[in-house]
Amino acid sequence: MSTVSTVNGGISFWYANKGTPVPREPLPGDTAADVCIVGGGYTGLWTAYYLKKAVPFLNITVLEAKFCGYGASGRNGGWLYNGIAGRDRYAKLHGHDAAVRLQKAMNDTVGEVIRVAGQEDIDADIHHGGVLEIAHTPAQLARLKDFHSVEIAFGETDRVLRGARETAERIRVSGAVGSTWTPHGARLHPAKLVTGLADAVEALGVTIHESTPVTEIKPKHAVTPYGTVRAPYVLRCTEGFTAGLKGHRRTWLPMNSSMIVTEPLSAAIWDTIGWDGRETLGDMAHAYMYAQRTADDRIALGGRGVPYRYGSATDNDGRTRPATVEALRDLLVRFFPTTAAARIDHAWSGVLGVPRDWCATVTLDRSTGLGWAGGYVGSGVATANLAARTLRDLIQQDSGQAGPTDLTALPWVNHKVRRWEPEPLRWLGVHTLHAAYRSADRREAASSSTATDPVAKAADRISGRH
Repeated sequence: MSTVSTVNGGISFWYANKGTPVPREPLPGDTAADVCIVGGGYTGLWTAYYLKKAVPFLNITVLEAKFCGYGASGRNGGWLYNGIAGRDRYAKLHGHDAAVRLQKAMNDTVGEVIRVAGQEDIDADIHHGGVLEIAHTPAQLARLKDFHSVEIAFGETDRVLRGARETAERIRVSGAVGSTWTPHGARLHPAKLVTGLADAVEALGVTIHESTPVTEIKPKHAVTPYGTVRAPYVLRCTEGFTAGLKGHRRTWLPMNSSMIVTEPLSAAIWDTIGWDGRETLGDMAHAYMYAQRTADDRIALGGRGVPYRYGSATDNDGRTRPATVEALRDLLVRFFPTTAAARIDHAWSGVLGVPRDWCATVTLDRSTGLGWAGGYVGSGVATANLAARTLRDLIQQDSGQAGPTDLTALPWVNHKVRRWEPEPLRWLGVHTLHAAYRSADRREAASSSTATDPVAKAADRISGRH
């Protein structure tokens, strides 16, 4: 497999494939709005969409530092699925039934995104094939079976557990010993979704200013180099880029994730792989992977490279270390040996927002009008939509236009998260935990034990993942 001709960076393959949009005009000066949304990714755009649909007379302004979808919304793996960060913790804090309500809302969100994309004529290469997660080792298989049982306990009675032979009938992943499948997932083209959503929002009458970085958010103010937007409600929808805002260096950690995509694969190669259902694909490793079969028959595969940059720094164009590209290529070939001679067309990276307790949240501070949503820990393609509908309901409730709803009563609403440790503790901790997970995966691969490696268990407790 050659990586000599691989495009590295350039935001993402999704934009190389679709074309980079021409940025809209920046903010021309001081202005006012009813709602100011900071961030032109999925969360910000979905929030603008649902608010404007609910209250058409609202004056809504979206401010975006680069162009809509420049961040994780235009770089992710294209997994529209029902996972939500923090559900188990919410069950402990608020009870099992509350967490079940949250999970059911996420299940429904997959269909909601598909519905709106169809209604708004957004062609995002959506294929509703579900999510398939596989196990390679005895320890992974034990975790997979536990995971399967837990998901059923949270209401996914339509989930299916498969053995090695049944898994191979769906997809032939080398060494796979079992899998679990849920129908609550779909594959999509991230950039097509976010750019289509931006166009739909603008067509509703929402004002979008791009090339307009917000440097500070404070009650009723969003401050930029070009002027300030004053609004009763200012919503922070910046996910992995939150650390760049004044006073938010330790709010959410910008975790790095990297991806590669192959050239379009031949029919002969696909005959050896299968994957006719085009499910999104993941595994049960501690340093997990995620993949999809694209609409034009490539494999897009992602995982962790350099997990975190010192001082919560973020990249500019998605450039990825050669060692990370090679590691992802090796993982691809390990899963699908017949791809060994395939060309890697593109490699890129992006950041996702990680709260200290790994819990996604939606908040509206009624005393200040400040709101935010995020901390999706890599599950944001669908979660952002649920967050946006929840922010809509919270604002309508606060402004007296509506009362409480099922969404405003979900347990992630107004959840408080403590800040991350200061540097260098933050950098040392993240890199040490990342190395621990990698080493745990290596030991499990060399072992016949069904027990999860104790180092990985300790890392989970320290990191706050469980």
